[in-house]
Amino acid sequence: MNGSFTDSFAIMKPSGTTSRQARRIHRWLVPIAAAPLLITAGTGSLYSLLLEQNIDAFWLLKLHTGQFGWLNLQPVYPILLGALTIVVTVSGLMMLLRPARTTGG
Repeated sequence: MNGSFTDSFAIMKPSGTTSRQARRIHRWLVPIAAAPLLITAGTGSLYSLLLEQNIDAFWLLKLHTGQFGWLNLQPVYPILLGALTIVVTVSGLMMLLRPARTTGG
């Protein structure tokens, strides 16, 4: 094999403009996406731990599935979590495959 490992992914590498746009999207979206993902992971784990202790904290399941008091996101919450996960993953992969160029020497 004459080419390096990164050369084999040359087709998948986005252009500089696309990479910059991916960074902008990633930087803006990660803090927004982190909250519902952490809530879902935390409430699911905590509910499992409490259930093993014979404590039924059903209110945790409501948070886990997107029902936040008067704000009921249950119909769209799984789609929202999936979309946020995909967008953050794709933008992160785009940055990984095409690192930012440094200026200067």
